[in-house]
Amino acid sequence: MNWISALLGNLTYPTIFLLMLLESTVVPVPSELVVSPAAYHAAGGHLNVLLVVLFATIGADVGASINYVAGYFLGRPIIYKFANSHIGHLCLLNQEKVEKSEKYFYDHGVAATLTGRLIPGIRHLISIPAGLSKMPYWKFLLYTTIGAGVWHSILAGLGWYLHSFVPEDQLTEKLIEYGDYIKWGIIAIVLLAIAYFVIKRMRKRKTNRS
Repeated sequence: MNWISALLGNLTYPTIFLLMLLESTVVPVPSELVVSPAAYHAAGGHLNVLLVVLFATIGADVGASINYVAGYFLGRPIIYKFANSHIGHLCLLNQEKVEKSEKYFYDHGVAATLTGRLIPGIRHLISIPAGLSKMPYWKFLLYTTIGAGVWHSILAGLGWYLHSFVPEDQLTEKLIEYGDYIKWGIIAIVLLAIAYFVIKRMRKRKTNRS
């Protein structure tokens, strides 16, 4: 997709919004190569890092809402049919990935909308099971905003940090290197958060029984 490459090479607030909108639907746009480079340029005085996070998060909210509405009104059969279609495969989708996001959502409840935004491979699909389950939109939007905001803040912090010692022509390479560490760290944090919610729920049930 040459037009996506063109947008990645011209990061402004509108393009950040658009790319994060696409990333939160089904178009394979890596947020690491959008928000971190934008924050890198912000550290050089070309953008405002707070606005980078804001526009990225609003874009993610809009894109996630599109997936939510699709799940809410189209239903599982049509979603699966699209995932298995030629266009779905071009977007790196398949039924197995959608089912994986559904399982994550149903295993972890509404909090999955927040924690799922931080997990690679699930982040852009977690909105679909939220729509399929008819989750209240205001709650969906709140959790999505928090999750996306946290993720984009982490990526922006990385880009800002790298500006102090990484030349621009080496930025992509370093983002990939540091991105792996961040992903594993995020997964660890998410697992701890899930464990916290599970323990809290079990204690609440035990109290109610008593």
